[in-house]
Parts: sequence; C-alpha cells; structure tokens
Amino acid sequence: MEGIPNDSGEMILMTDILLIQPPALKPAEPPLALAVLLAHLKGEGLKVEALDANLDAYLNLLDGERLAAQVGPEIDTNLKRALKHRAASLKLLRSPLAGQNFARYNTAVRYLNRLLAVWNTVGGEERLTLGDYQNTGLSPFVPEDLTRVAAGEVCTLFADYFRNELLPHIVAVRPRIIAISINYLHQAIPAFELAGLLRRALPDTLLVAGGGLVTSWQEPLKTLGLSLSPFDRLIFGPGESSLTALAKGEVADTYFLADATQIGFAPDFSFARLPDYFSPQPVLPLSASRGCYWKRCLFCPEAAAPVHPYTATRPAELPDLMRQIADDYGISHIQLTDNAVPVNMLKVLAERGDELADLNWFGFVRFEAILEDVDFVAKLAKSGCRMLQLGLESGSQQVLDRLGKGVRLEAASKILINLASAGIASFIYIMLGTPGETEADAELTLEFLEAHAEQIGFLNLAIMNLPRSSGLLDNPEQYGIATTVPIEGTNSLGLYRRFETKSDWNRATARRFLDRRLLGSAAIRTIVNRTPPLFTSNHAVFFAAPEA
Repeated sequence: MEGIPNDSGEMILMTDILLIQPPALKPAEPPLALAVLLAHLKGEGLKVEALDANLDAYLNLLDGERLAAQVGPEIDTNLKRALKHRAASLKLLRSPLAGQNFARYNTAVRYLNRLLAVWNTVGGEERLTLGDYQNTGLSPFVPEDLTRVAAGEVCTLFADYFRNELLPHIVAVRPRIIAISINYLHQAIPAFELAGLLRRALPDTLLVAGGGLVTSWQEPLKTLGLSLSPFDRLIFGPGESSLTALAKGEVADTYFLADATQIGFAPDFSFARLPDYFSPQPVLPLSASRGCYWKRCLFCPEAAAPVHPYTATRPAELPDLMRQIADDYGISHIQLTDNAVPVNMLKVLAERGDELADLNWFGFVRFEAILEDVDFVAKLAKSGCRMLQLGLESGSQQVLDRLGKGVRLEAASKILINLASAGIASFIYIMLGTPGETEADAELTLEFLEAHAEQIGFLNLAIMNLPRSSGLLDNPEQYGIATTVPIEGTNSLGLYRRFETKSDWNRATARRFLDRRLLGSAAIRTIVNRTPPLFTSNHAVFFAAPEA
C-alpha cells in the first residue's frame, strides 16, 4: 500500500479501493455486492472501504432544513402536512411498530415520497421516489447521454449531495481505485454524474465500473468497440478477481475485465449503518448462489446470455452464514437474494431448523416438487422461513410450457396451500403479454389467482418486456412474434426490443386486461392493496402471516 505525507511529514496509508453504491435504489438494506467484495478484498490484504451513497443521498434529500429551503414559504396543504410529519414518518419506517399497522405505514411512505417529489424538476424530466429514479431527458441506453452527464453538461437532482457531501469525503479518503457498482437502470445516470465529478477532482485515481447493468452491456460494448467515459476499466461479471488484480498491479492494460475464478459469498457489513435504513427492522441480504440453476425460461436473459456459469457455496455453509451475520450484527431478518434458492440449500435449512428458529428469512424459490411435501414445508417454516417469492407468470399451462417455466399448475396449487398452512407467506409474480399468449390464457390466470386468493399473500402484476437476449428470439415465429425492433433511442445499449405479435393480443391489450379485469377483481385487488407500496417485497415480510 502506498502512503502520503501529512502536515507533520508522517506517512498516511492510502485506501487501495473505495467501493461505492450510487443512487437511486430502495434504501431498505445495505448492498450485498459491496459487502461481499469488501470481505473478499480485505481477505486479500488490501485496504478497502465501502460507502452506501444511495442511503446517504436519500437522507440528504429528506433533511428537514434542506426541504424547507427547497419548498419555500408558499406550499400546499398536503406538502405542509408531509413536512410536519417528516421526522415521525422516518421514525415509524425504522420501527417494528410499522409492521403492526399497515395504514400508518402506508401514510408514512406516502409522506416521505411526497417530500422527495419537491426535488423533481419543474418540467417533469427528473422524478425520484423511494424506489426509483427516472430522467426522461437522458437515456442510460445512449452512450452520448452518459458522456454528457459525466462531463457536467447536465446535472441531476443529486448534484448538490455529490459535490458538497460525498466528494469531500472521498477526496479525504484518497483511494487509489474507486469502483462504482451499477446494477440497475435507475443508477446509471447518477453513477455517471458522480464518476465525472470524481474524475475532475481525482485525475490520478483509477475509476472502475461494474455490476449487473454494466455486465448486461458486455456484448454491444465489445461489438461496437465502445468505451464509457470517464471510466478507466469496466468489469463484467463478478468483481472479486478483477479488483484484486487491479489493486495488486497484476492486470494487463486492457479496458474490459472479466474473471470469475474467485466468487465470494461471505459478506462484511461493517460499513453499514443499519439503524439508518428505511426498514421496520434491520434486514441483511445474503446469497448462497450466483446465476440461475434452472436457466430454461425463454423470456429470461439469464438463460440466453448468462453473466457467468452458475456457482453456489456448499449447502452446509448457508445456515452457518445466516447464523454468523445474525450474531455478528445483532439482526434477525435475512433476505436470500439468489435468483432461486437451490433445492439442496432448502433441504439443509429445513434439516438445521433448530439452529435458525429465531430468525426470519425470505427469498425467491421455484415451484419445486419438494414444496409439495407438507411436512417439508412445515420444517422450512420452523427454520425461520416467513415468506417465499415465486414466479408463476401465468395461470395457463400452455403459456408456462411455451415459456419453459417447468411449472405444473396442479403442483403450484398444492404448494400455495402448503405454504399458507405452514404460515409462510407467498409473494407471487405474474407476467402478462408474453408472446403467444391469448385473452383466454389471461382469463385462466385470473381464474387461478381468484381460486387461490386465500393462499396468496402478495402479488406483483407486470407486463412483459422482451429482453434483447432471449430464447424467444431464436425462433420468433414459433412463439407468436411477428417482428422485433430495438426500442427507439436505445440502439447501442438497450436491454429490450419492441415486438409485434401475430394476433390482436399484445402488450397494450394485456395492459388493459390487467387494469380492468385483474384489478377489477375484488379478491385480487385485496391482495394488491396489502402489498407494501414502493418497498414491495423488501417490506412485505413485515406484514406476512404470523408464525404457524
């Protein structure tokens, strides 16, 4: 590690790597990607720090004095009420009391969301919520727009926080390398603005970008020979090996880096201020696998163009990791962030339930045959399982078979009954408008949901976006796709394609069906209305069924 002299001539060690999570994401829990990288890089003997700039950005924008200065004296009644209840709303969202009264919780979320809206631009180009950031004036899919925001030609609503709060802290840390994790679209524009500021303030620091969104751009960037200013390196896939090599000077002078030889699972959350997150109780994320073990869903880019081969820790290590982070950080809620928790991991959790009985955990699973075993599901509940997220997508067997879901509706029905009986809430994901779907298929979805309304805890209803990389595009006519084109303005880095179907049933008609038929059903509307607004699955576990 290098050093710099202070005013007394003493050598101060420089930080090798600073890991940054940029806004804007739900500020509900600390980022797992940073925690895993932090643990791995420290294990390599490097001096590393991690910073959740997403949480700090939200706290900055919700500061009472800043809000008062922004809105001025002439404000409407609703905004005045939101300002009055700002502190109480934050306190409630960070209190177990939030999970005891959904109406009060809902009001607190609405107040805070209203306060964030005061930072939106007058013309409506920028829009920030507790779970999203949109900028219609700039596209994360257009490299020229990313360059403009990095160059400081345009600013976002995060600019003051970046300049006045974040930048001085980073300059004081003096990192040799800054790695920015960009996983979602609504992080892209702010991340490039921050990177531009860092480049101008620290011209000798190596700027690196990685994360899920950057990795999804691998093919077009390489094909078109594009680089993304102001970053010196881009990392595709896992960052453990590449960042270690960069810090130790063991990387050739190449712009694109990809090395999945080392993948970590044990996290280090020492950087996270757990009481500050917007959550009724602290939740820590954990993953036992990377990638998807199924990889046959034709609508999923993970099947057509996986980031890296599926990798998992040893099953016996998962309960050990859960126990360790619960004890180390004094928490009881854990979110398993796997694409789908593997069956062998579920078996180990059920077998070692006595060790985990005081925990509350939730995560994604597939409708696997083992969940049809009522005794196994009961053991899973005793291991602390409080909620499972399951992608059903459709109530039509024909649609499920066409999409390669590997789900039988009769099995899904039995599993939902078993989960409800064991006191495990189900968070079900439905996706209308898939290629080849018909109105009759959509009606079958409505029938299935209504028939199982008593067993379904929460619902996410969506209309399909066709990924740029999708198995459905290998033989589009077979799946009812007439034509596909890149979505306008996203030709370079766009993730999705616009498609036309051979029939009159398309995304627009599916949207109308969702709004009128699905949400017109009293049973379905009841489920949707109890799903936590904006935070959705992050907070649903706090409103899940009590222990069986």
